[in-house]
Amino acid sequence: MSGWQALFYKEVLRFWKVGFQTVAAPVITAILYMMIFGHVLEDHVKVYESVGYTAFLLPGLVMMSVLQNAFANSSSSLIQSKVMGNLVFLMLTPLSHRAWFFAYVASSVVRGLAVGAGVILATWWFARPPFEFPLWILVFALMGAGLLGALGLIAGLWAEKFDQMAAFQNFIIMPMTFLSGVFYSIHSLPAFWQKVSHLNPFFYMIDGFRYGFFGVSDTSPWLSLVIVGTALAAVSALALHLLKTGYKIRP
Repeated sequence: MSGWQALFYKEVLRFWKVGFQTVAAPVITAILYMMIFGHVLEDHVKVYESVGYTAFLLPGLVMMSVLQNAFANSSSSLIQSKVMGNLVFLMLTPLSHRAWFFAYVASSVVRGLAVGAGVILATWWFARPPFEFPLWILVFALMGAGLLGALGLIAGLWAEKFDQMAAFQNFIIMPMTFLSGVFYSIHSLPAFWQKVSHLNPFFYMIDGFRYGFFGVSDTSPWLSLVIVGTALAAVSALALHLLKTGYKIRP
């Protein structure tokens, strides 16, 4: 087993050992969202023709869970290691900055996809979307989880204590996720807020992911693919640079 694979295995084992908290709890949260919003709005909101609101809501909840948990995995791991002081043992290894990056991001992708799959299975009896283009679903799930895993890596490097990490998640990640079209189509918004929504990269992740289920979306899936791919490349490049320079982890 190579160095990055060992670190990857350690990171997967870290969240899997507390699976009720890291996997089951987000699934239960998604079920509650589905029960409340689906029950209340099913007969009052129509987004796409032949697509009920509960079915429309399911892909959004799945992708929201994937993104939030991918971010939480890499960010929480780094900040815990920094606060507890055991990050020094990892720094003593001959692992390159690329090995760190791939191990942390890959483990974040695994956690995000595990939670996403759990949400689909747990909410299957609420609605059964048609899965029109499975490849689009997989591509956006992988890219979205990778992007948030890399962003969590940056946040974990920047934060020096838990309240800074909480602020990053509560004031950046959470609002961008909730205002990305998880619970609504942006075409239902006033023109100004539609334009604002198009500035949110999270919107393109969720919209492209939802296209894979229904074959319809608020914007072109190819445009979403380009924007998400560009954001993934930019955030990954920044994370690699910070790891290479030892930002806030080396004296």
